Amino acid sequence: MKMPRPRLLPIMVGALGLVAVTKVDALWRGTGFAEALLVPNAMASAPEQKPAQPRAPEPPPAPATADAPDPAKEAEKAILESLRARRQTLDTRETALAAREQVLQAAEKRLTDRLREMEELQRKLVAESDARNAQDEAGWRGLVKVYESMKPRDAASIFDDLDMPVLVQIVTRMKEAKASPVIGAMRPDRARELTTELARQRAGRSG
Repeated sequence: MKMPRPRLLPIMVGALGLVAVTKVDALWRGTGFAEALLVPNAMASAPEQKPAQPRAPEPPPAPATADAPDPAKEAEKAILESLRARRQTLDTRETALAAREQVLQAAEKRLTDRLREMEELQRKLVAESDARNAQDEAGWRGLVKVYESMKPRDAASIFDDLDMPVLVQIVTRMKEAKASPVIGAMRPDRARELTTELARQRAGRSG
C-alpha cells in the first residue's frame, strides 16, 4: 500500500506566513511600528496648514532730509566772514604802516643825529673863525698902533708900497686924526687910489 506524498507548497506558504506574523509582532512591539501606523491617522485629523507666504522686504529707511538753510543765519555768516576779511586787511595794513613808521623813525633819527653833528661842527667852525678873527684883529690892532706912533711922512712912505687890501685894513682901523696926515703925505696917485677904495667899501656897507 503506497503512502500519499505530502504537498510542499502549502507547507511553505504556512511557514512564510508564520515568519511574517512573527516579524510583524516584533516590529509592533520593539520598533514603534504602531506609531508609524498611527501617523497617517494623526496627519489626517490635523487641520490643513497653508504654506508660509514669503515676507515682503521692508523698505529702506528714508534718508534724513537736511534742514533748510536759515536766511538770517546765512546773512549773519556772510557778514561775519566779511568782517573777518576786513579785519585781516586792516591788520595787514597796520603791520605795513608800523614797519614804515619804524623806517621813518630810524631815518629821522639819522637825520637828527647828522644835523646835530653839523650844528656842532658849525659851532666849532664859528668858534675857530671868531678866535682867528680875534687873533687877526689883535694883529691888525698891533700894526695900527705901530703906524699911529710913527711920523706921518715915515708911515706914508711905507703905505705907498703896501698892497691895497692890506693898506685898507690898516687905514680903516686907524683913528681919523692919525690917518689923515699919513694919507696927505702919500703920493697923490696912491692917495687917490686909497680914497676911492675906502669910499667903495663904505658905500657897500651902507647899502
